Amino acid sequence: MVDTKIPPGTGADPTGSPAGKSTAPVKASKRAWATAASGRTAALLVSPTLLVLTVVVLYPTIMAIRESLYGTKGLDPKTGFISDTEPFVGLQNYADIFGQAGDRFWNAFWNTTFFTVVTVGLETLIGVAMALIMHKAFSGRALIRASILIPWAVPTAISGLLWRWIFNSDGIANALIGHQVLWTTEGFHAKVAVIIAEVWKTSPFIGLLVLAGLQVIPKEVYEAARLDGAGPLAQFWRITLPLVKPALLVAVLFRCLDALRMFDLPYLLIGAQKNSVETLSMLAQNEASNVRFGPAAAYAVLLFVYVFLIALGFVRLLGADLVGDVGGPAGPKRKIRLRRTPAPKSAEVAA
Repeated sequence: MVDTKIPPGTGADPTGSPAGKSTAPVKASKRAWATAASGRTAALLVSPTLLVLTVVVLYPTIMAIRESLYGTKGLDPKTGFISDTEPFVGLQNYADIFGQAGDRFWNAFWNTTFFTVVTVGLETLIGVAMALIMHKAFSGRALIRASILIPWAVPTAISGLLWRWIFNSDGIANALIGHQVLWTTEGFHAKVAVIIAEVWKTSPFIGLLVLAGLQVIPKEVYEAARLDGAGPLAQFWRITLPLVKPALLVAVLFRCLDALRMFDLPYLLIGAQKNSVETLSMLAQNEASNVRFGPAAAYAVLLFVYVFLIALGFVRLLGADLVGDVGGPAGPKRKIRLRRTPAPKSAEVAA
């Protein structure tokens, strides 16, 4: 009798089924169970955050949109007394901004845009300069870093009162320029006062984020650039700025979102109902304080949409990704090409 042996992996198992055929469904089921378990764990871990966002963000947004569809309380024509309920006006509060009543809204809108563009632009330049200074190795660097970050640590209310004293009629600002300027009244000088105070306070924020990006750049890159003959300016444009771009774009994005909802600094420094410095947040607060909750909610919703569109456009058009990936919507992804070593010729191999 010939003893026939089945090679491993090619024959059938003792039950008569082909080898490996019965284990595939088991592996697939285990993989599906592991995926479902990880999905349930992820949902369980994310649920507290989603609950907080729902309570803090989603619910107030829905209520603000609902409130914006109602008008202010007026006289009831039937009783002659003030009505207890707000009348439903639909989109009338939004349509009013395109009429004569919308002049104040558009003034606040352009003030908000002007403050955002100017302050963020100046803060970016000063913040990058601060980061470069804090990144250099010199004696007393810890003291310089602490002094640069002090304005960011000061509360905005304290900062507004401090700059109000500086821009007083007999304050330090007029003493330095040798000219009497009423900074806290109506006019372009009020805008300048707000811009100076805002830039002084928030430039260290951009500097801090850019400094974090500078510290992850390897020193070998700069050493190689110096060996190639690159000067300080060339190193900044060719090495520092491209490598620190993700951190810089994230800092600029955060500052844009913060500046668009500016309220406390111009409110404390200049005052309420000043046309030269009134922002959308100040306008919405003033309407709500005068018991006009419908228009106030409409202005708040429009500000929310404005901030959302700016953030979306910033991320999509400028490619401000939070992980610093190369490419994105702003441009094609770079492909890394590997140079293949040519195969040796037959004669060389024989030799």
